[in-house]
Amino acid sequence: MIILVLLALVNVSCRNKKKTRDGLDIITLTLDWTPNTNHTGLYVARELGYFKEEGLEVVIQQPTEGMTDNIVANGSSEFGISYQENVTRARSESIPIVSIAAIIQHNTSGFASLKQSNIKTPKDFEGKRYGSWDSPSEHDILKTIMKSYNADIEKVTIISGINDFFSTIGKDADFEWIFYAWDGIKAEIDGIDINYLPLRDLHPVFDYYTPVIITTEKLMQEKPELISRFMRAVSKGYRYCIDNPEKAAEVMIRQVPDLDPELVRQSQIYLAREYQAEASKWGIQNEAVWSAFANWMHHNGLIKDNIIPKNAFTSQFLP
Repeated sequence: MIILVLLALVNVSCRNKKKTRDGLDIITLTLDWTPNTNHTGLYVARELGYFKEEGLEVVIQQPTEGMTDNIVANGSSEFGISYQENVTRARSESIPIVSIAAIIQHNTSGFASLKQSNIKTPKDFEGKRYGSWDSPSEHDILKTIMKSYNADIEKVTIISGINDFFSTIGKDADFEWIFYAWDGIKAEIDGIDINYLPLRDLHPVFDYYTPVIITTEKLMQEKPELISRFMRAVSKGYRYCIDNPEKAAEVMIRQVPDLDPELVRQSQIYLAREYQAEASKWGIQNEAVWSAFANWMHHNGLIKDNIIPKNAFTSQFLP
């Protein structure tokens, strides 16, 4: 299996050195997971010809779970979708990936429960079952939030291996971590009443960037002009999503027809307000956000060596 994966990555790497018959540079972008409205700007840029205007043909591929950072780091994909947490952990381990844009300006995830569970604050987590997706920092984030509300995480029963909110909430677990733009909007559409506690409202350090677009220091040094071309097209794609959420949703539905059309439409309207929020332009990142979360990770032993925050991200390629 390892040999097959390596051969696949070699094939991708070889393909990325080629041009199309029209002279377009072929590059690869690896998603973080299955396509969703976090990615709409990328599909808009492809369908509406923004990549082609920059002389690019972009192959959008889905990764094996947890592999995107490695695929980008080893040069098999020029760009990828990741998270501030992953980039921080990678750089702490001397893996030189860099975030070049924040897809969403604020953290749009949080803890959700059925309204009937009456969970209104983190203090109410006590005596409840938490459905965990088993991420490396999940327990520590929950612990930090509960501590700030004078609550004891030892009074929470952690249920591991929970991945689907709708099939497990109220059955296997009492509260879970969701991304509102997807599961929260789906709950609205399905008429499921939930209580939702956004992480960014519970503790300021957890208003970190998720997701982000990544590349490598090597590509930044060797082909900065390629990154600038890519980011001009991507920025234009997300600007289109902000200004035209209904039309952007239709693009996503055409590009990924397996998605629920109504969920895409409603999620796109929600994210149109969140992609840029109050920032001066789409994609920009703040050093204070990177510093605060890295310090928290280091303090909690999630990374052995702290990072230099200003080296973990850049806004230099944003148009």
